[in-house]
Amino acid sequence: MKNVLIINAHQYYPFSEGKLNAALVDKAITHLEGKGYQTRVVTMEQDFDVEKELENHQWADVVLLQTPINWMGVPWSFKKYMDEIYTAGMGGALCNGDGRHEDNPKANYGKGGTLTDTKYMMSLTFNAPAESFDDANEFFDGKSIDDLLFPMHMNFKFFGMTPMPTFACFDVMKNADVDSDFTRFENHLNSHF
Repeated sequence: MKNVLIINAHQYYPFSEGKLNAALVDKAITHLEGKGYQTRVVTMEQDFDVEKELENHQWADVVLLQTPINWMGVPWSFKKYMDEIYTAGMGGALCNGDGRHEDNPKANYGKGGTLTDTKYMMSLTFNAPAESFDDANEFFDGKSIDDLLFPMHMNFKFFGMTPMPTFACFDVMKNADVDSDFTRFENHLNSHF
């Protein structure tokens, strides 16, 4: 049996209530549990118990981060979660410090992760259209969504986790195509779980 921790990192705003991210979480739960996976879900609206969240990460074979991208990164409430939970995990629950040792303090930064058997997947929602990525003439200067989310990839890598392909919904506020997004998401899950 595989275990999947799903983090819904949506931060509520009156113009962005989080319905799409919540629906994607629900679809992931239904899909994964239908395939025999066990799931646990954490949302940014709930109070966190640090030890429980560390245990959730240790329990998980896969961490699925479902998040909107706000101002080119994750919402502040998830950043707070990372600051509290991930910092607490540096004593061995998620990593052994930063991986360096006294005998060679310049080597092995970021190599202390203890979640080396854990994978992660990011599922992202963007106001930006897909066409604004991977095109040198558009806003992101030819960068991909994974380039934009490089800091998140490095956070997970710091814990020794292995990436799975990223999923994204684009143009969700002005030109949403939710039915297509749901179909693509289910196909993405089928391909990787």
